[in-house]
Amino acid sequence: MKNAEPKSPVSFVANVARLPQKGLPVAIEADERQRAALAAEHGLLSVENYRAELVVAPWKRNGVKVSGRVEADITQACIVTLESVAAHIEEPVEALFLPEQSKLGREGFEGGGEIILDAEGPDSPETFSGDTIDVGALAEQFFGLAIDPYPRKPGASLDASGDSQPEESEFQQKLRSLLGKS
Repeated sequence: MKNAEPKSPVSFVANVARLPQKGLPVAIEADERQRAALAAEHGLLSVENYRAELVVAPWKRNGVKVSGRVEADITQACIVTLESVAAHIEEPVEALFLPEQSKLGREGFEGGGEIILDAEGPDSPETFSGDTIDVGALAEQFFGLAIDPYPRKPGASLDASGDSQPEESEFQQKLRSLLGKS
């Protein structure tokens, strides 16, 4: 079942069975092949650099907290002109994980407990099985969410009035000539 899941180009599987209290630092620096795969995966022209700095630490009784940041320099196609647009991504990464069999993870769903969702609050914990978590794939998710879905070159506009502007000036010129004004 685990092999059916497509692997992230920046996959980094962390063993969370015995984490140090201060956490396990993880740094992921994508090489050329990984950057090309990230670009293809996210519809980018290119990924110039990609780096994730994370800390995988114990949380509550059996849980795991992953925190840090992902940084990247990317090039996208402008949605108006299709010219290349450079962008810098700097996105915080924060996620909580609980083992599948954890009572804390099941309480809200199976125990009839109430689940309170706060749009501004932290996401509810995800579950994991075994003793590993792919923190590289997690960082890639945050990277993907930080990409501007509608990149535009400075000055490029989708404003419809820009297309009708010449027609308005032609109309104004005709009106002026009819009124005898130059």
